[in-house]
Amino acid sequence: MHITKKLAAAHAEGRPTYSFEYFPPKTAQGVQNLYDRMDRMHSFGPAFIDVTWGAGGRMSHLTTEMVKVAQSAYGLETCMHLTCTDMEKEKIDNGLREAYQAGCTNILALRGDPPREKEKWEQTEGTAFRYARDLIKYIKSKYGSHFDIGVAGYPEGCDEETDADAHIPFLKEKIDAGGTFIVTQMSYDADIFIAWVKKCRDAGIPDSVPIIPGIMPIQTYDSFLRRATWTQCRIPPDWMKALEPVKGDDAAVREVGKGLVADFCRKLLDSGVTMHLHFYTMNLAASTQMVLEELAVTPATNSHDPSIKPLPWRQSLGLNRRDENVRPIFWRNRNRSYVARTQDWDEFPNGRWGDSRSPAFGGLDAYGIGLKGTNEHNRKLWGEPKSVQEVSELFVGYMSGKIQTLPWSEAPISSEADVLTNDLINLNSRGLLTINSQPAVDGAKSTHVVYGWGPRNGYVYQKAYLEVLIPPTLIQTLVQRMDANIDITYYAVNNSGELKTNAPQDGGPNAVTWGVFPGKEIVQPTIVETVSFLAWRDEFYHLGSEWAKCYDEGSESRKLIREITESWYLVNIVDNDFRSERGIFPLFEGLKVEGVEETSAKSKFKANGAAEMNGDAHRTNGETAEPEVNGVPDGNNAVNAAEKAAANGDGKN
Repeated sequence: MHITKKLAAAHAEGRPTYSFEYFPPKTAQGVQNLYDRMDRMHSFGPAFIDVTWGAGGRMSHLTTEMVKVAQSAYGLETCMHLTCTDMEKEKIDNGLREAYQAGCTNILALRGDPPREKEKWEQTEGTAFRYARDLIKYIKSKYGSHFDIGVAGYPEGCDEETDADAHIPFLKEKIDAGGTFIVTQMSYDADIFIAWVKKCRDAGIPDSVPIIPGIMPIQTYDSFLRRATWTQCRIPPDWMKALEPVKGDDAAVREVGKGLVADFCRKLLDSGVTMHLHFYTMNLAASTQMVLEELAVTPATNSHDPSIKPLPWRQSLGLNRRDENVRPIFWRNRNRSYVARTQDWDEFPNGRWGDSRSPAFGGLDAYGIGLKGTNEHNRKLWGEPKSVQEVSELFVGYMSGKIQTLPWSEAPISSEADVLTNDLINLNSRGLLTINSQPAVDGAKSTHVVYGWGPRNGYVYQKAYLEVLIPPTLIQTLVQRMDANIDITYYAVNNSGELKTNAPQDGGPNAVTWGVFPGKEIVQPTIVETVSFLAWRDEFYHLGSEWAKCYDEGSESRKLIREITESWYLVNIVDNDFRSERGIFPLFEGLKVEGVEETSAKSKFKANGAAEMNGDAHRTNGETAEPEVNGVPDGNNAVNAAEKAAANGDGKN
């Protein structure tokens, strides 16, 4: 969706909006960590994000990949920076084509900074574009109105040769060439910004073109001064007076800075010159979150915003996917891999693995399906279990929130599972390893903070669902119990493909989540079916094999995990009586894996060699350092490294 249309719709309702800027990290682990952070920051409610290009296009391949992932996997409306300095026409064409194919509809068209080995900008012989307006005209000629095209503005001057007033005629030329919105260089003086916007309007830049202030939250005192000096923006004297006494205390600087930046934002919003704020995050979350919370504009934690959760799963914004409205439940903890495996489907919402399912059956390697992180990283997460007892304790640790991921779950266990926690811990403490679950819901309001999704004034329903890994010694007993319960539908499969099920022979979809809303047909966004379960089976056992390979050949850990994932059965169970709260768990009464002694639900996770993550080391509430993003831990060193990468350093000229 075009940024201008999205902002206009929100602002017509009187709602201010905001957005985040990210830059491509230098390392593979940094990229993955940034994806995780972008995913978490999605809950802050940004209208869009943008991804920088980098001087000379050095990181262009990663920029286009990040745009694709953000749009398709994380459902983030994305704007791609594109510079033309020292850029061959072929690279421009490749960038535009990849943005189009990713479903991206927004470009920030920039002249760009010179490569770092050059002190000033000069056109390189053989390049197609001299100014940003040339790039804008080219984009319009190739893609018509597909892209909303943003341009850069400079409220305090562009460089030593062009002051703020002298820049306005050039800015007007970019708008006349086809630019539709303006994002400015960072600013901290509200009076200067407000006066400059008025001059832009007086020069003929229409009110319909949003002028969006660029804002950099304050991370540390030194980084704040460096960035302000580099961009030559004025720091109000009262800011220095407030920051100087605490400059040696980073936490205090962030706290004081939160108030200063929030006051700056309020002045801009109250003046009416803008209703949108654009934050240069430097790939960090805490300081931006603190400012947004101070402004009280983030979605409330005790309310449900349908614009953030229109469906129970994160909706993709990839090309041709915006109308997708149904998915198999098996990938609820691996959204990104599901999107990757279905990216070649020709149409949506025909996502029931029906006539258009065949493109999704390529080899898993072709889709990059595997574990995140290095073997060493994963061993630190999950330890080196040498017995089923220790694997059981690992899973208990996840169910109780003491560790953050499992090989089949990319994120911490969700709050939706809270009502099942005791049952899940009980099963896992007996060696019955739960992979996925959802509780029964009988008509919760669509605005419910945990279960709600879709338009307001509706009601949502869920059948209880459980996915569990059990040894072959217990499968026959479990199957007999499931067959005896008329409300239960199940599938059980092993790595060899032996399938046991009581589902109808046609294997059609069984809706496990649905919603009833005024003026709409019943929406059934989550299903269980045979063919998609078999596709999930391939991925499930592949991930088990990847986990085993984290350990040395011949080690006890590799042998144990290989034995579990090669011989145990993956079973999914649906209780079709959605009014029943615990219809599934009684099926497992008295079942226990041999050699496993039940542990207390309150016991701590102590798998051999694994670090116990009790939340203190990886909080994201702004009080502690954030995980590594750019190859170094967040904090002052990360800010320094991020500055060198220059979050807005692709140049907004």
